[in-house]
Amino acid sequence: MPTQLESATSVSETTERTAMKQAVGTESRTGSVSIDPAVQRIITTARQVSHRVPARGAWLLGGMTAVLLWASFTPLDWGPLGWLALVPLIQLVRIPQPTRWMYRAVYFTGLVFWLATFQWMRLGEPTMYPAWGALAIYLAVYFPVFLLLCRTAVHRFSLPLTLTVPVVWVGLEFVRAYLVTGCSWYYLGHTQHRWIELIQISDLVGAYGVSFVVALAAAALAGLVPFSWLKKLRLISNDAAAVSTSQSRPIIAVAVSMSVFVAVLGYGYVRRSQADFHDGPRIALIQGNFTTEIKHDPGEAQRIFDEHYRLTGLSVREQPDLIVWPETMYRSPLLAADPDLSEDDLRRLAPRIDPRLWRESGVQQALSRLSRQTGAALLVGIDTGTLSAKAGFRRYNSAAFIRPETGFVGRYDKIHRVLFGEYIPLKDEFPWLAKLTPFPDDFGIAAGDHAAVFDLKRWRIAPIICFEDTVPHLVREIVKASADNADGKPVDCLVNLTNDGWFHGSSELDQHLITAAFRSVETRTPMVRAVNTGISAVIDGDGVVVEPDVFLDGDGQGRIAMRDPATGRPHKELNAVLVDNVPLDDRRSLYVAGGDWFAGTCGFLCLFLLAGTFRFRRRGLAEPSTGRV
Repeated sequence: MPTQLESATSVSETTERTAMKQAVGTESRTGSVSIDPAVQRIITTARQVSHRVPARGAWLLGGMTAVLLWASFTPLDWGPLGWLALVPLIQLVRIPQPTRWMYRAVYFTGLVFWLATFQWMRLGEPTMYPAWGALAIYLAVYFPVFLLLCRTAVHRFSLPLTLTVPVVWVGLEFVRAYLVTGCSWYYLGHTQHRWIELIQISDLVGAYGVSFVVALAAAALAGLVPFSWLKKLRLISNDAAAVSTSQSRPIIAVAVSMSVFVAVLGYGYVRRSQADFHDGPRIALIQGNFTTEIKHDPGEAQRIFDEHYRLTGLSVREQPDLIVWPETMYRSPLLAADPDLSEDDLRRLAPRIDPRLWRESGVQQALSRLSRQTGAALLVGIDTGTLSAKAGFRRYNSAAFIRPETGFVGRYDKIHRVLFGEYIPLKDEFPWLAKLTPFPDDFGIAAGDHAAVFDLKRWRIAPIICFEDTVPHLVREIVKASADNADGKPVDCLVNLTNDGWFHGSSELDQHLITAAFRSVETRTPMVRAVNTGISAVIDGDGVVVEPDVFLDGDGQGRIAMRDPATGRPHKELNAVLVDNVPLDDRRSLYVAGGDWFAGTCGFLCLFLLAGTFRFRRRGLAEPSTGRV
């Protein structure tokens, strides 16, 4: 009995002979045969059928990449595996013909990776399960797209594998940072956060530069895998066209990769040697320990305030210049209404709120008294409600700034909202979409429209809220906007106010801190983070999470440092106070000045390759068969 491959080969040969007979209608004077394009597509398809190999190799390699990538990030945080993670997937770029179900296999293994990686989303509340699944379904698309674009570049445009892989990977990370409001978590370069010298390249081209170096190394390593191994995995059929096995190109690829790696590492050592940190404002970070269920319970509001008030009292003896409360931990809302609105207008536009509350300034006065009591400025996470005839009622996630000598100064409203966590996309344009979600009609907050920079004595601080410290282009724009002011004075310190009480001490807390550290390197601006449940931290301009001068265990458990001495990992889910002088950094960043030119160029090249892919598909040349690697 003939095998399945033999049967497919026989059918394809018959189809090709038939097509050739139909194609021979006329001959040119030179004797060449003119073949109809439609017939050429049939011939190409028939040839491909004979070379298709089983899908199990694609499932195996896609699964290996998914496992290695997952292990590279938290909670395992085995960063060295990041250099190997893409090697299995790249083998699917090298093979002359795609396997059966190759793109589907890569998509579904990618889906498993994202589901496992973002599993902490489900811890917030039951309504987050759909958001967790939707995000994973969306992000999994990037894996087959990466494979498709790389195959087009290598096999159709004859571009080197070691150039194609890092360019496409970084280009897709750049697209991911913007598309669907952006998701800049779990970049390949984040796996190397412990290698401080390596990540210094971020001040030139952002964290994308670290991803580029790691992907480049993976491409060079992938080229060293013998094709005999791929044949054993049945990724290359026995009757496929001959594949080049010359060792000169892999050796050149390794040499190029090593040269780039050494140059980047050398740059990191030079930049770190130029650091001359000096003391800036003394900042106290107040870290309460309240899960989201407690925070949203109105009956717990007083207990939340009392605990933060107690921790603030512990910090006063350290004489801080600024005391920071985490995101929305001051539970009384800040209300601000247009003074031209009448009482009837207030009642009509905000029927659930007593009109008298809009005219009172009790929250501002209470915050001012607290600032005078401590003798320090305050930056407090708070909910804000605004009311105007034009915009109606709006809610914001805000940071209020108060000075002891002047009282309430102003507030910053969060600009970058979390998809499904803080708003429903296209809800204003298509109100019926809200009916398809488990959220109430009044769910969500409005987005702030500008950054805020506050003067703290002779320094400047810029607040960012929650996941905003994971968005590279937003943090860059905030720092650049300050430097572009009339006086040209840059931001001295970024202050992140976060509530990670949603995630119950999971790996999200660690990964959030890791991602935030890259913002400090990119902008050469230190960052302090006050985080409900942890991990609060002080980060210098090299991206190093420094041990604070003072660590106060608010639970009385005898902890004297932010890290557990047995594991080296930061403590989580505790009441604490961290006090330190901000390590100011006088170095400047080309990334702040030039922006995402590097990653943006990679993104543009991805669009070019995508257009090329569609062009070849329209011509019936869906997959190449050149075997070039």
